[in-house]
Amino acid sequence: MDATLIPAFHDALVVAQTGSVGEAARRLHKTASAVSQQIRRIEARFGVALFEKVGRGIRPSLAGETVLGSLTRLFDEAASLETLLGEMATARVTTLRVAASDYLGEALLLPVLRRLFAEGAPLRFEITTTNSIEAARLCAAGQVDVAMVSSDRTQTADETTLAAQPFYWVAPRAKGKRREPIRNRLSREPLLRLGAGSQGRRVLDEYLGRMRLRPLSTIDVPSVSLLLSYVRQGLGVGLVPGLALRRGDRRQLDVERADVPAIDVRLVCRPTLKRTKAVARFLDGLVAETRAAQSLNRAGA
Repeated sequence: MDATLIPAFHDALVVAQTGSVGEAARRLHKTASAVSQQIRRIEARFGVALFEKVGRGIRPSLAGETVLGSLTRLFDEAASLETLLGEMATARVTTLRVAASDYLGEALLLPVLRRLFAEGAPLRFEITTTNSIEAARLCAAGQVDVAMVSSDRTQTADETTLAAQPFYWVAPRAKGKRREPIRNRLSREPLLRLGAGSQGRRVLDEYLGRMRLRPLSTIDVPSVSLLLSYVRQGLGVGLVPGLALRRGDRRQLDVERADVPAIDVRLVCRPTLKRTKAVARFLDGLVAETRAAQSLNRAGA
């Protein structure tokens, strides 16, 4: 192949992944016109249109969808080659791309990273904060190496179950000695909800439907951490996964185990991930940290 087209292929892959020339240009540290010019190079060379306009954005055309898998594998293998060469070099530094929701990153990822860096582990990290469904998609697409997700679907060969995670109701600390069940406060206080498409939102919606509850008012927030921040400041009732309560001051919260099914916390790895000693230490650290968190949660409950 014409090796001079490789940078253009990479630009096209990032555009397909982001659905926007502008966002792709931001990530590539280029101008939007430079990215567009690279795409036009490919289209002119092969006589196919890789993208089509949809509203204000773009999406891969039929031809673009056809070659997207090959493009992804091409740069996935290039990333593996870069890792291999890096390990052969003196520095021997491995870059790991990790995707996780905010509360899983704070509860599990942060302690492990602190220990690894204190030990001088030859690892470099790129962290993407997103919901579990998107994290799993990024890993399947080869855009990240490891994803920490909440899931209740059938486990695949690339997944390791870390823990079964229960859910808890959280509410501002009620005054007085007598405290009514938090679920009874749903009809009087705002209900804090995660964004549509998240596992926590799905569990909440299923509970409300099963109990035939209709909250007086709702507030949608983008993350579990922000939800807890609102509750600590006296606004709203929310449903949060157990690991979200591992860190932070609970003195401002009323906490109650929710009558909803637990969901697995899983570690998903890219199939072609090279499990070097440093990478294995990181993965083993996540497993150990999850077990420690489970013990603390049981003690707290």
